[in-house]
Amino acid sequence: MNAVAQTDLPLITGSQATLMALDEAMAMDPTVLVLGEDVGDLEGGGILKATKGLSSKYGDLRVRSTPIAEQAIVGAAVGAAIAGMRPVAEIMLMNFITVAMDQIVNHAAKIRFMSGGKTRVPLTIRTMSGVGSGNGGQHSDMLEAWLAHVPGLKVVVPSNQADQKALLMSCIFDDDPCIFIETTMLMRSKGAAPAPGYKVDIGKANVMRAGSDVTIIGYGRPLYDVMSTAEQLQTQGISAEVIDLRTIVPWDETTVMNSVAKTRRAVIVHEAVKSFGVGAEISSRIHEELFSSLKGPVQRVGARPTPVPFSKPLETAYMWGPQEIDAAVRRTLEQ
Repeated sequence: MNAVAQTDLPLITGSQATLMALDEAMAMDPTVLVLGEDVGDLEGGGILKATKGLSSKYGDLRVRSTPIAEQAIVGAAVGAAIAGMRPVAEIMLMNFITVAMDQIVNHAAKIRFMSGGKTRVPLTIRTMSGVGSGNGGQHSDMLEAWLAHVPGLKVVVPSNQADQKALLMSCIFDDDPCIFIETTMLMRSKGAAPAPGYKVDIGKANVMRAGSDVTIIGYGRPLYDVMSTAEQLQTQGISAEVIDLRTIVPWDETTVMNSVAKTRRAVIVHEAVKSFGVGAEISSRIHEELFSSLKGPVQRVGARPTPVPFSKPLETAYMWGPQEIDAAVRRTLEQ
């Protein structure tokens, strides 16, 4: 699926990809520190072991387990960033980021602007979410659209393990606050490890598959379904170009517009609720720039407008499947 994957590379989980990035960053730069609930080895090295071994290797001063207090975690991380550190703060699950929105929106995102550019905030906030594990409504929301609406934040959502490691490294060494969203299912599943020296710049999309009939745009875990659907469509004579955004803010508008200008049709897929989502913004931009050349309106595929259900049958009904992506593509071809 992944254009960077190589068959001779070992398979790793998303948790291992994150651990690789944190370990490498901490070894490279003594100002990189990690803080969050249960991140230390005495507490197990994180709920999915994404920080396992770091406190033993780098010490408790650089890897700090915190109380269950998201406001304190982000507030301390903002202060550390202003003071010259490169903190990586873990908010265990994305729904809990709401508790720290004051620190994120009014402090981390605005300090560079309110200081006339004199004060940087090189902060990375790692968080995790996504459906498929039966975790219910307070542990599964994808809230990237909220954060993308805040000027001053960068928002990153990797779709595979190699990019997860590379993009986290890019976030850690960026001088602005980055929200790094790990998807729950990707943290547990396995994919190819990054090749030595593999890097991904923030704001650079990946054309995962070339095509000529329709452009399918997505990010995060949905790319697995998108790629599978594109391959199935190819057997029926429909050529789909697939773009993995990787980064929501800034998003690679040039790559997307060039692709849609070629195919003249577009479908946008995301795991988050469809209404008022990232897909709406990208759809609007495509219509503004390419309206006269489009063969039909841009289609969007997203989750239903309800809290994420706990019940497995209801959770399945809440989330779209490959058939909805297929149907959206076919709607563009009918125009």
